[in-house]
This record gives sequence, structure tokens and C-alpha cells, in this order.
Amino acid sequence: MSNEKHKNLNRYFRDRRGRVVHVVEWDKQKQRVIFMLDDYEHPCFEPLEQFKKYYTEVK
Repeated sequence: MSNEKHKNLNRYFRDRRGRVVHVVEWDKQKQRVIFMLDDYEHPCFEPLEQFKKYYTEVK
């Protein structure tokens, strides 16, 4: 079993307002998704359950 706390990702999702976010990391320990917004320079995060509820993957 891996002891890795974070997993780097490169996926895109759309939020409930229609904005596309770039998911860059999964924080396994804190159960949160870390993502970037185009117009914001700092990483944002959302608890996994909230993220699954309000975001859909862009194919």
C-alpha cells in the first residue's frame, strides 16, 4: 500500500456555474481535490464529497 499523501493529476472539470477548473492534485489524507481557476493564481480546494456533487468531468 502506498504512503503517498498526494497524487498529481491533470484533468478538467466544469463547476455548477459552467466554469472549467484544472484539477492538479488529490490530497488523500485530507480527502480533498486541489484545482486551479484560470483567473486566480493560487490553488483552490474542495472536499471530495462536495467536488463529486458539484463538478462534472470535461471529456
